[in-house]
Amino acid sequence: MKVTEIEELTKSRSRVYIEEEFAFVLYKGELRSFHIREGEEIEQECFETIMGEILPKRAKLRAMNLLKSREYTVKQLHDKLEAGGYPEKIIEEALSYVESFHYTDDLRYAVAFISGHENSRSRRRIEQDLLARGIDRITLEKAWAEWEDQGGSQDERTMIMNLLEKKHFDAKRADQKERQRMYGFLVRKGFSCDEARRAVLAEFCFC
Repeated sequence: MKVTEIEELTKSRSRVYIEEEFAFVLYKGELRSFHIREGEEIEQECFETIMGEILPKRAKLRAMNLLKSREYTVKQLHDKLEAGGYPEKIIEEALSYVESFHYTDDLRYAVAFISGHENSRSRRRIEQDLLARGIDRITLEKAWAEWEDQGGSQDERTMIMNLLEKKHFDAKRADQKERQRMYGFLVRKGFSCDEARRAVLAEFCFC
């Protein structure tokens, strides 16, 4: 296997390409230790050591360190490791490792996210945010069910009224331009078009 390119990332790290394809990122000291030079062959034993020992250990440690500061979805953690230059095979090994200790759990993440935003974001907005974080539809539905089993509930009309109050919006005195602006704001927040329309036209009734 021939090293076709060594691309410097930082003063200490470089991307290594083998046979014109990206292989891995190594520290410059490791390049010297394994005698990896552009235009030269890399020994099979060295390649196996890097892919079987050096990188898996480093990726697992990186994943663990990331999870110390906050919780990540599996996709978020995958993307972090990918951005760090780890090959897909190494990423999958690291993800399986942390998952085996239950350090990652998309259902747990989704339930906690819903609970943390139940009074500030619409259901639609929460779902959009979780889907963007890599939570799949099945896990999302399970999360809502678990959240409801724990006593969770939303009153989107009250949430809308609180937002309007914060914006100092008076539906009865607002002109057409102000109503349109506030309507767009509520829809972007994830509230239904019907609920947003009723709010800006002062059609809500709290009895």
